[in-house]
Amino acid sequence: MNTLSKLKVIFGVKGLLCLFSLSLIAFALVTYTASVTINPVQQFTIGSTSDSWSVYVNDVNKIRYLPGGSTESALDAGNTSTYACKVVTDAQKVCAVKIELTSAINGSKFSNFNITAKYWSGSAWTDETLYNAATGSTPKSYIDGLTPGDAGYIHQVSSTTRYYLVKATYSYDKVDETAQVTATFQYTPLPQDSF
Repeated sequence: MNTLSKLKVIFGVKGLLCLFSLSLIAFALVTYTASVTINPVQQFTIGSTSDSWSVYVNDVNKIRYLPGGSTESALDAGNTSTYACKVVTDAQKVCAVKIELTSAINGSKFSNFNITAKYWSGSAWTDETLYNAATGSTPKSYIDGLTPGDAGYIHQVSSTTRYYLVKATYSYDKVDETAQVTATFQYTPLPQDSF
């Protein structure tokens, strides 16, 4: 018995006609496609990636800047060593930038290590408001560098370009040790629809 005869027995004549019709319909389906070009946009540019500060035993409430050390660097937009980071937003997205230390500063040496930020206003560095989250309106006085995981957020509105400095106010007044200390600042840009 050939294959067609076996199928007739299994499906019957009506079943075979039904299968044949469905096959023709399946082959007759029309498909459409649409393609999308995806254009990634980078809002954040890192500025200075290293600096060296001298702190002194019994310094109390002294200030250091990243970059620049004991003074604010004069901004040169073409020179990344004159700012900590740059954020450029378009009309589609605002941007929050999370600022934190990768590891807390040693509290057995420093009695405080408070971090804030400044932005270039066009003629001078101006204090930036820090927030406690990527969205929302609750301000934060500073990031506590002695507390593991403490972070603050810059909120930058749409269609703007800003350059930022990081400012640390510290007291190295608990010990007379002169061993080198490393502080690693970490920035995480977080595009948002709104704050």
